[in-house]
Amino acid sequence: MRKNIIIVAIVSLVASYGLLLSCTQSDAGKSAQSDAGKTAPVKSELLSPIAFDSSAVPNTPFGKAVLYGRELMINTAYYIGPTGVNGRYLRNYMSCSNCHQNGGIKPHSFSLVFSQDEYPQYRAREGKVLSLSDRVNNCINRPMNGKSLPYDSKEMLAFLCYLKWINDQWEHDTRFKEKAAAPLQLTDTAASPQRGAVLFEANCSRCHGGEGQGLLNSQGRRYVYPPLWGDSSYQSGSSMHRVIKMAGWLKTNMPYDRVTPNTPFLTDQQALDLAAFVNDDRIHKRPVPKDGKDYPDVLTKPVDYGEGPYFDFFPQVQHKFGPYPPIIRYLKEKGLKPSY
Repeated sequence: MRKNIIIVAIVSLVASYGLLLSCTQSDAGKSAQSDAGKTAPVKSELLSPIAFDSSAVPNTPFGKAVLYGRELMINTAYYIGPTGVNGRYLRNYMSCSNCHQNGGIKPHSFSLVFSQDEYPQYRAREGKVLSLSDRVNNCINRPMNGKSLPYDSKEMLAFLCYLKWINDQWEHDTRFKEKAAAPLQLTDTAASPQRGAVLFEANCSRCHGGEGQGLLNSQGRRYVYPPLWGDSSYQSGSSMHRVIKMAGWLKTNMPYDRVTPNTPFLTDQQALDLAAFVNDDRIHKRPVPKDGKDYPDVLTKPVDYGEGPYFDFFPQVQHKFGPYPPIIRYLKEKGLKPSY
């Protein structure tokens, strides 16, 4: 009932606005692979392509908002970036689809299909309940280093309408039932930034640049390949800044022209090594959040979060790069549910 009221309110507001990462696989990491055991399998049906059918969207104010919401997902910086045509809210030229590929409807690419159902939600990182609008702004504030969209703006309404549409279309699709990123087999081998650097040079630098700077389009208004570190990349503390989290995403999405729907290109250990290299704060700087400490309750801090304090006695470097299983086992022995 509550959700229906919210949806009606969104549609009414919409109407009132007139709404409209290779070459060949490197040998790097093969020695670690022997320690890593088998790569965790990914069910093939979960990775089959999904197409967005714009013709199925109704020609109504709500439908127009849905289509604009998808445009915002794909070309975020063009519309609301530093030189955006519809507002200047982002501090960098990244787009939502750099992480949430295919507008958030690609399985194991931080899919957004269930966002409509999952919010409002208590967020441990912020230590409070966020609405879906809050979560949209959370992404704009954090990975994109921007300022919040007004809650009643055309853009916020479009994001919300699009998220409702994709939820209605695919909430019962079995391809989205597993985690938003691919499962990984974690072992007692720590992730290695040194191995990751070799992998990066062989497989990633051709698109993201030797210095991880990314590549802007010809108009200089959005990234074709996003920056992986530096002032124009995502903030520390963002989801992609966690090694396990990023590695799960890399496993089924990168290199984009080498990974196939059914077969990851990287082994689990290689994905972890790459994520460790990209997120090694000792060599790669990135923007820092301005709004204080994340995870005010240390009991809720993810295993791979790279900044203390922690509930356990494991050092910060182990939380950052692993090995993770000893931490996970310890937390379980204490009756806690580890997150990562």
